[in-house]
Amino acid sequence: MWSRQTRQLVEAACEEDLEQRGDLTSALLPDASADVVARVVVRADGAICGLTLAPTICDVFSRRLGVPLSFSAVNSDGDMLAADATVATVRGPHAAVLTIERTLLNFLGRMSGVATLTAQYVSAAREVNAAVKILDTRKTIPGWRELDKYAVRCGGGKNHRFGLYDAILIKDNHLVGVPTDDLATYLADRLSGLSLASKTEDGGPEDAGLPPFVEVEVDNLAQLEQVCQVSTVDVVLLDNFPPDRIREAVAQRDAAGLRGKLQLEASGGISLDNVTEIAATGVDRISVGALTHSAPGLDVALDF
Repeated sequence: MWSRQTRQLVEAACEEDLEQRGDLTSALLPDASADVVARVVVRADGAICGLTLAPTICDVFSRRLGVPLSFSAVNSDGDMLAADATVATVRGPHAAVLTIERTLLNFLGRMSGVATLTAQYVSAAREVNAAVKILDTRKTIPGWRELDKYAVRCGGGKNHRFGLYDAILIKDNHLVGVPTDDLATYLADRLSGLSLASKTEDGGPEDAGLPPFVEVEVDNLAQLEQVCQVSTVDVVLLDNFPPDRIREAVAQRDAAGLRGKLQLEASGGISLDNVTEIAATGVDRISVGALTHSAPGLDVALDF
């Protein structure tokens, strides 16, 4: 399930804690080799995530320590749990279980925090707009993107593009020097001949090498009017539009006969305090960088 890069991340985390000398403290235990079973427990309400990664963590540590470590999940990633719920057990030699403890909890806590925050955004937005999608961004911890975006999905969100390689997003910095009145012509020229892959729900291209969507960022309604004239564009990113301006954008898109053909995405300054109001404008998508750059970790512990 996990990529080579993610396994390397786990291996780096193992090396970070052990280096050449290993766990100096756990080696002092009188029963270091005794078989034990520890419970993974959530200390706060939230969405658990990372249970599918845990066996990989156990495998990496087992290979390094030369002893067996096993992980048995009670729940599934994405399950909403109450505080003090046991979500899994870890079994192995006493010293080895203590050695893996912090690395295991670091991954679970981070991923569960992202999933929990995403679930909160999804719930708040869908109170008023059942069809709206909450999406992540590329504002992820370097090296963690696969895990961060997996956690967003577990929280009920959707993934935006994974990287620069899998979709076209023309932002304001790509359009520096292009007059608003010339924007439609400029975009049509740049995108001419572009062949698009079939769109997929998770943003992945069905035909390698072809982008699943083309998105253009706009700063005002005049630019939106221009972009609406370019049939190759699938999504318009409304950058830092206040709610009343988003409503105007939705009305402008609909008046052009593009409802269901051109999606509108709100982005910039989105928080739990305003996401419900923004969703109520009728926008199709809301992208939230905070899902991955500001999610607090969920408190997850190991109990014997």
